[in-house]
Amino acid sequence: MSEVAFPIPEVVSGQTAAEPPKVGFVSLGCPKALTDSELILTRLSAEGYRTSKTFEGADLVIVNTCGFIDDAVRESLDTIGEALATNGRVIVTGCLGAKAGDGGGNLVREMHPSVLAVTGPHATQEVIDAVHLNLPKPHDPFVDLVPQSFGVAGLKLTPRHYAYLKISEGCNHRCTFCIIPSMRGDLVSRPVGDILSEAKALFEGGVKELLVISQDTSAYGVDVKYRTGFWDGKPVKTRMLDLVRTLGDIAEPYGAWVRLHYVYPYPSVDEIIPLMASGRVLPYLDVPLQHSHPDVLRRMKRPASGEKNLERIARWRELCPELVIRSTFIAGFPGETEQEFDHLLGFIREAEIDRAGCFAYSPVKGAAANDIPGMLPEAEREARRARFMAVAEEVSANRLRRRVGATMQVLVDSAPGLGRKGGVGRTYADAPEIDGTVRLLPPEKISKTLKVGEFTRARIVGTEGHDLVAIPI
Repeated sequence: MSEVAFPIPEVVSGQTAAEPPKVGFVSLGCPKALTDSELILTRLSAEGYRTSKTFEGADLVIVNTCGFIDDAVRESLDTIGEALATNGRVIVTGCLGAKAGDGGGNLVREMHPSVLAVTGPHATQEVIDAVHLNLPKPHDPFVDLVPQSFGVAGLKLTPRHYAYLKISEGCNHRCTFCIIPSMRGDLVSRPVGDILSEAKALFEGGVKELLVISQDTSAYGVDVKYRTGFWDGKPVKTRMLDLVRTLGDIAEPYGAWVRLHYVYPYPSVDEIIPLMASGRVLPYLDVPLQHSHPDVLRRMKRPASGEKNLERIARWRELCPELVIRSTFIAGFPGETEQEFDHLLGFIREAEIDRAGCFAYSPVKGAAANDIPGMLPEAEREARRARFMAVAEEVSANRLRRRVGATMQVLVDSAPGLGRKGGVGRTYADAPEIDGTVRLLPPEKISKTLKVGEFTRARIVGTEGHDLVAIPI
C-alpha cells in the first residue's frame, strides 16, 4: 500500500497580502484513491488553498484512507491518530470512512470521535464542503488559474510524465473476500467524452504513460448499456474496446503509452489483444485472477474458471507474443486444500505469469468469506504465500532472462546528472511502483544523455532479481 503526502503548487494570481490557508494532506491506498485525492487537490488549489509539508504547519489535515484489509485499516487509523495528536483538526475521507465499527456506528468516529468530518470514497464535494466549513476558502475559483495543472485533467500527484486515468467507480461483483462494493457501490462508468478529454489534456501536458484504472476495467459501460457518447465531434461507444482504441489514437501523435489495469478475463478482452499486437496500446494486462482452482474460484464467487483462464491466456499470447501479464493471487483462502494450492502453483508455471503478487488470506470484517468453513491457521496461510512467491519469482526470472540481448524502449524515471552515470527506467512490461525497473548503466557514447520523462533505446545486458540491466544506445 502506498502513502502520498504532497504540496499544492503556490497560487500566484489572486492572492491577497494575508497568508493563504494551509491544508495538510495524506493519501493512502490504491491508485483509485490517488485519483480521488487528485480531484480534491485540484479543487483546493483552484480556490487558493496551499498545503503544508508537515501536520504542524497546517490549518487542518485531510487523510484519504484505505479500508480494504486489516493492515490498511490499522495504517489509516494510526495516520488519523497521528494527525489528530499533531494538528488536532482532521477531515477523513476514503474507503475507511464508509466502514461500520463494532458499535454499529461509523468506525472512524468510534475510534477518533474528535475528527471534523468523515466521508466515504469518491466524495470530492463532501470533502470540499467540510474544508469550506472549517477553513473558509480564500478566493473565487472562477477567477484564478491553477498553476502546475493539466487543464481539464486538473492536478496530478504522480511524476509529470505518467498519470492514472480512472474510467469508472464501483464494482458489480460480489467476491466473498472483498468489501469494496459496500464502500464504493456498484459500477458507475464515467462519460466517455470526459475520459477522452482528460486523456488529451494529459498528453498535451507532457504525460508519456497513461495508466487506465477502475475496479473492473473490462466492464466499462455495462451500467449504461454501452450507450453512444461523443468526443471531438465523433460518436464513441461507452465500451472498453472503443475507449481503448480511441485512447490509442489520441496517444499516437505524442508517442505515449497506454497501459491497462484491473482487466477481468472476460471474452470481450479478446478484442483488445489485436490493438496490443499492432502497437496501438501496450501489450500489457493487469488481470486480477486471485486463484486457478475452479472450486476455490466458486467459493470466491469469481467470474470464469481456472481452465478457461489458462486457455484464454494461451490464445492471447498466440495473437500477441509480446504480451506481458501481471496478476494478484490469494493463498490460504478458507477451505483451500493442499491439492487446490498445488493446482495454483501449477497454473503459475503453465500460464507463465510474468509478474505475480500474492496475499495470504486475511479475514476482513464484513466479508462473506469469513463464514466459509475451513479457515486455515495464519502460519499455514503465510507459508503458502511464501511457497507461491518462490514459484512466481522463478517463473518471472525465467521470463526476464529471455530479454537479455534485446533492444527495448525505456521510459526514464530517474536520471541524475543527465544520466551520464546511468539512471532508472521501465519498459512496457513494467508499471510504476508495482513491477520491476531497468537499471540503466552509463551510456557508451559520451554525447548520450538521459532525461526524466523521455524515452531512450537500451540494450538489455542482464537481470537483477525482478529488474533488468541495460546500456542506453
